[in-house]
Amino acid sequence: MNRREKGDKGEEIAIRFLKRRGYRILDRNFFTHQGEIDIIARDRKGLAFVEVKMRNSKSCGYPAEAVTGTKARHIQKTALYYLMKKKMKDMPYRFEVLSILKSGAGDYTIEIIPLEF
Repeated sequence: MNRREKGDKGEEIAIRFLKRRGYRILDRNFFTHQGEIDIIARDRKGLAFVEVKMRNSKSCGYPAEAVTGTKARHIQKTALYYLMKKKMKDMPYRFEVLSILKSGAGDYTIEIIPLEF
């Protein structure tokens, strides 16, 4: 499985997980020159800008550890552009990493981790 296929699979797992928790998916792979946001969703608390990270094992670290400070800043700038473009700047929002770690044959451990700046 190449990197793009793995990313698509991770996003599909993430979307199913988020929908089961009451999130409504607004956009996927929102891209600007500043960066990309994997999933933009809304729930009763407001908007969630979600970065999806998936790993087959912990040998390279936990999935959420792959979100560097630089990546987080790109997500933040892209999110602010999205809010302005969609005229949603007064909407409460947050940043999350959806961590997917393979835990067996077809099983995954999934966590939503707040992304702090």
